[in-house]
Amino acid sequence: MRIHEIRPLPDAGEMRGWDQAAAAFGLPEFLLMENAARAALRALLDATGPAAGKTVWLLMGGGNNGGDAACLARLLLDEGAHPLLIHARRLTAFRGAAGRHLRLARAADVPFAPAARHDWGADAPDILVDGLLGTGFSGLLRPDALALVRHVNALRRRSFLLSLDVPSGLDAHTGLPRPDAVRAHLTVTFEAPKPGLILPHARPFTGLLRAPRIGIPLRIRRTLPPARYAIDAACASLLPAPAPGSHKGSFGHVLVVGGAPGMSGAAHLAARAALRTGCGLVSVAAPEASCPDVRCGLPDIMTLPLHPAVPDMIWPETFPEALRQRAGSCAALVVGPGMGRRPEAASLLRALLSLPERPAAVIDADALWHLAEDASLRALLRPEDIITPHPGEAARLLGLRSGAEVQADRPAALAGLTALLPCVCVLKGAGTLMARRGEPRGILPFDVPSLALAGSGDILAGCCGALLAQGLHGQEAAGLAALLHAEAGLDMGERYPERGSLATQTADALPGARARLRGTSPHPPLTNLFIQPARNGA
Repeated sequence: MRIHEIRPLPDAGEMRGWDQAAAAFGLPEFLLMENAARAALRALLDATGPAAGKTVWLLMGGGNNGGDAACLARLLLDEGAHPLLIHARRLTAFRGAAGRHLRLARAADVPFAPAARHDWGADAPDILVDGLLGTGFSGLLRPDALALVRHVNALRRRSFLLSLDVPSGLDAHTGLPRPDAVRAHLTVTFEAPKPGLILPHARPFTGLLRAPRIGIPLRIRRTLPPARYAIDAACASLLPAPAPGSHKGSFGHVLVVGGAPGMSGAAHLAARAALRTGCGLVSVAAPEASCPDVRCGLPDIMTLPLHPAVPDMIWPETFPEALRQRAGSCAALVVGPGMGRRPEAASLLRALLSLPERPAAVIDADALWHLAEDASLRALLRPEDIITPHPGEAARLLGLRSGAEVQADRPAALAGLTALLPCVCVLKGAGTLMARRGEPRGILPFDVPSLALAGSGDILAGCCGALLAQGLHGQEAAGLAALLHAEAGLDMGERYPERGSLATQTADALPGARARLRGTSPHPPLTNLFIQPARNGA
């Protein structure tokens, strides 16, 4: 099982493909809509308690979301609630499954009212359901729809807001309001989450997110896999478990190359993180003068001192045989933390990447600077290698002026990196993105402020190296390393909610993060994306 099979993130077109395939399979849209409404009802009752006696307004758009709302209104009536369907389109315009559910709601005596004549200033309902627009929405809200969205949001303090599938006005692909969107307390998105909904900047609009299955057969989901997937606690099953009879060689040897004078802490953090992620042993190849600082009182880190031949150089001018042997015998390389930007560092990087017997390499920090400076180095990368740029480093690789251009369109930046390089590309930041050319894109849907400090990138590089050394392939190693990193960072955020944690503490939190993710800790993981909704008023 590969990591992208865990939590698919279909976009609007991919969901239409699933629906069409389900219909061809023998599961009509009418049935899926009934299943969706029943799943929404369960989530709503979990969030707000019994519906009996409560007033519920359901805003009903003209598409399938309107059909979901009509079906939900009928189910709420059966629960003893007092629903009112507020329709933004003429009732005679509804067709297909949505039209059938509308007629069922009318036959069940659900009351209807046109949105244009509804008194939005009347006493607020207990619950307001947003079924105005769905995954097919794109572009900008029309003035009439924008006015409805703002009417809904004006009631947020007095009513519990539930959005069906996607908060109206939110782009399901980018997670951005266009230009405004419903700010739901709870969003129930059907069958699978949509890519934009899980991004950190979408959270003020989605509120708590649930993604119940509504009956799309697994065979269809596997036959038509989406181009994106989520990296969250559901992926933890792919973390390797310690096997009986293991020895240190069973968990791999990571070689870190970096740690020039004045930057030895970067190599130390990468090595420390690799050990804390479970590899069997770690060596750091560094200039001789840096080796005591690289160990930094941690005798678990082995060092390979490198001797420059010329006093004003930091790295050897010719490739040392001892380094060649160590690189050929280790299970993974981590190159770049504290390496520096001198010409001899670029020569060393070239020699390492050129080794025919070398293992997969994680390229980070200063090594990325050299890749941006010298295009010929990029040709030495292999599909199992991993690069881990932050937005500024990604901008240099892409020839952009600043990291702000990357942040303005992160998916496009990732696409540019994968077109440029054959390896696994991890674009760090809130909502980390990961992909390799021609393969599905992973989204880590977390914003972890405690990781916004010097040394965090070195820790991620060490995590990637450790998981490569433990036998994972490039995509799995990168995705699970990012997940472990986020889990440890969220742990630091709980311990130090006003910031102030250290990168060394994040590294030392990795074993606990792994235990929570694998279920061997009494505590649940913090990176569980889909959680039970809170009660009304939360």
